[in-house]
Amino acid sequence: MSGVYARQSRRIAVLAATSALAATGGLLATAPTAQASPPTPVSAATARTYLGQLTVSPEGSSTGYSRDKFPHWITQSGACNTREVVLKRDGTNVQQDSSCAAVSGSWFSEYDGATWSAASDVDIDHMVPLAEAWRSGASSWTTSQRQSFANDLSRPQLIAVTDNVNQAKGDKDPAEWLPSRTSYRCTYARMWVHVKHDWNLKVDSAEKGALQSILNGC
Repeated sequence: MSGVYARQSRRIAVLAATSALAATGGLLATAPTAQASPPTPVSAATARTYLGQLTVSPEGSSTGYSRDKFPHWITQSGACNTREVVLKRDGTNVQQDSSCAAVSGSWFSEYDGATWSAASDVDIDHMVPLAEAWRSGASSWTTSQRQSFANDLSRPQLIAVTDNVNQAKGDKDPAEWLPSRTSYRCTYARMWVHVKHDWNLKVDSAEKGALQSILNGC
């Protein structure tokens, strides 16, 4: 429990410092707001079309699933792995050390609207979770295909967000979990459908219904 209390204390201190600086016109109040920037998803209209093209099927079994069957984070270039690449991409004023680890910067979490100044407070979320992908068709893929999916930088599959929000999402689909920031839900649905369509993954009926409802309101 001490680790949890330590993290909570650190976050309270960060938020208090941010508020104090904002009140006095300090640096954090005038610094640019970090904006997560994974590849732009397809438009809502295209997402609606894509959703209609996805195979609707009851969700498959989790039998045999393991995160180890989706190797990540792999080296992308030099000393930088996929996590560090996304931290750099999605953050503001990110500085990295010789090992490519992010040592400073700020990260805005689109899911909950929080901003963090420590990379340890940020997770890289798989938009379509690995276990969800497994139950939606990835169980039949090769390990190489699953590795490509788990480290996909060319589609809106990876995004830096608050760590405990990512953990709360777990392997839930949009019928079971959505970002608390309602203004981001349209983008979230577009990203989800974009990834599932490009990777030829299935959707279950409840998942499709939730996505349709969101996209129809976009």
